[in-house]
Amino acid sequence: MSSVIASTRFSVLDRSRTREGHTHPEALRDTVRLAGELEGLGYHRLWVSEHHGVPGVAGSAPTVLAAAVAAATRTIRVGTGGVMLPNHRPLVVAEQFGVLESLFPGRIDMGLGRSVGFTDGVRRALGRDKEDAEDFEAQLRELLGWFRGASPTGVHARPAEGLTVPPFVLAMGEGAGIAARAGLPMVIGDFRNRERMRRGIDHYREHFRPSPWASEPYVVVSGTVAVAGTPEEARRLLVPEAWAMAYSRTHGTFPPLPPAERVEALSMTGKERGFYESGLTGHIAGTEEQVAHELETVLKETGAQEVLVTTSTYDREALVDSYRRLAAITSG
Repeated sequence: MSSVIASTRFSVLDRSRTREGHTHPEALRDTVRLAGELEGLGYHRLWVSEHHGVPGVAGSAPTVLAAAVAAATRTIRVGTGGVMLPNHRPLVVAEQFGVLESLFPGRIDMGLGRSVGFTDGVRRALGRDKEDAEDFEAQLRELLGWFRGASPTGVHARPAEGLTVPPFVLAMGEGAGIAARAGLPMVIGDFRNRERMRRGIDHYREHFRPSPWASEPYVVVSGTVAVAGTPEEARRLLVPEAWAMAYSRTHGTFPPLPPAERVEALSMTGKERGFYESGLTGHIAGTEEQVAHELETVLKETGAQEVLVTTSTYDREALVDSYRRLAAITSG
């Protein structure tokens, strides 16, 4: 194993993807079950996500799901990738993470994003609009202030005040600059646009200001990694998500994951085929040897301290096997 891989942390973001023929509750239980598998394999952290009104994603309440994951595990770090701060009042977010950190001390991460709902309907239901994302930097300052007892309101966030829950910024678009100015660790993806990812990382490192939360830059690169016995098997792991993305681009809604064999039997329109083929490219996928080589390249290019793997697929056994093979690569 290369020294650059050996010195890198590996973690997982599981979005509780729903699957055709399976329920939303099953998807959530799959995430909790996966956490135990990942803990046994030595992964550093498991994060869960926030999506609203999406047929293909059961994870709508990440701090609630994080509590279930933390309760079912003992050592793996647990957090959010992320809580979308524009959707919530910072005080409430601080209180939620304060409760999590109080119940599971030293294991909770606070990953924060600036997205608002994907559709007009979801944004209306949340009482938000696209412009709310523009206030993310101020919302972030307010949130961190609750942990320091620095609110000008005179109100105190219980039990968050005085606790330290490591914050991370999910860097999409302007996020790299925001993370740098706030002096926070940054999560950036994905592997399909390496040049854009490198530009964001360079900007972050160049403008980073040390803070009470982080004395130096900390970069987490995120993306899909699929490992299997053959390149063909690894590619099949990518098929369900690639089709779901293609379907969402052509039909306006993100569906549950279908089995790979059903997708491969579909007759697609030219537009669907284009999005689908695009969705299969640019990821890190292949045998252990191929994936190790590609990971080494990415880590040398980015200097990242951590990789957050975001793979979703229909076949959960194959997914766990992929994580098992990846763990073997990263632990030597």
